[in-house]
Amino acid sequence: MKKIVLCVTVVLTLVACSSDKRLFKQARLATSKGNFKQAIALYTQVIKANDKNFAAYLNRGVIWERLPAKDIKELQQHRRNAEKDYLQALSLNPRSAEANNNLGALYLDMGRPLDATYYLSDAVNLQPNYFTALLNNGLAHQRLGLVSKALTYLNRAFILRQKDPLVLLNRGLLFFEMKNYQGAVHDFSRLISVQPDHARAYLERARALTKLGYPADAYADLERAVSLKPDYALAYYYMSDLMFRKGEKDMALGLLSKSKELSNTYAPAYELMGDMLSMEDPVAATANYKVALKLDPANAKRYNRKLQLMLSEKGRERILASRFYPRKSYGQ
Repeated sequence: MKKIVLCVTVVLTLVACSSDKRLFKQARLATSKGNFKQAIALYTQVIKANDKNFAAYLNRGVIWERLPAKDIKELQQHRRNAEKDYLQALSLNPRSAEANNNLGALYLDMGRPLDATYYLSDAVNLQPNYFTALLNNGLAHQRLGLVSKALTYLNRAFILRQKDPLVLLNRGLLFFEMKNYQGAVHDFSRLISVQPDHARAYLERARALTKLGYPADAYADLERAVSLKPDYALAYYYMSDLMFRKGEKDMALGLLSKSKELSNTYAPAYELMGDMLSMEDPVAATANYKVALKLDPANAKRYNRKLQLMLSEKGRERILASRFYPRKSYGQ
């Protein structure tokens, strides 16, 4: 499953020099009203009058990140503009924890976790109890696969804010990745106690409960997730998988059809449908594997292997067995 992690960029409202207070006040007002282009123009006026104004660069960088984009190309340009402003702010004040955090968080959003760790680590070194930098640094190290270091930062963030939803969600996801399913359940349960209507918390706890061997509890959590978020395609997918493993194939197919109806680009749903139909409807199963292959070329080897196995009855039996006994998948 592709994990979605949440990053935080702090919006700063720094006090400007007295000569710029009027423009800063106007820029903050424009920002509060969502008039981001106006805010950018006002900060630009400040910078034109004084190109050494650290706060103006920093705040304008934040606004560039918040400015809505019509497409990916425009979004990338906004991020490049934000990057330039943060770098300029850091050239004026290298010891700003906020500027280091914001640039690191930006690099995290841009898919550059290694670059992110350089600045986020500086932010934490400059301000050891900087919650947002600790959280972001944990996420950056997690994306690099450095799970132990990621856990260290997330634990430090947890100590500071033990009921923060972002800490609980992301540490729970990290525990799951580390196969510490009990730890994951604990964090998702804490998150639910803080936010009882957090649909994803129920879904993620269900995934962990399934790994621990509690399918009934997992299914109850998934039912709660879809009651909170009726269009939660991923929850229907996991409900379908649980019903299939239980032997309730018709119900599983119905739930999976609902998942695909809500989201038709999730490759694992097509793979699961292929597995379900592999014995009784090889043509439909093959069609589903081909869709999964198109949607998820990174796992082409697995889908092509299943397409090859579909050519014989013994191969189809192995596909079905692999769903229930993944460690013995395909007898390889």
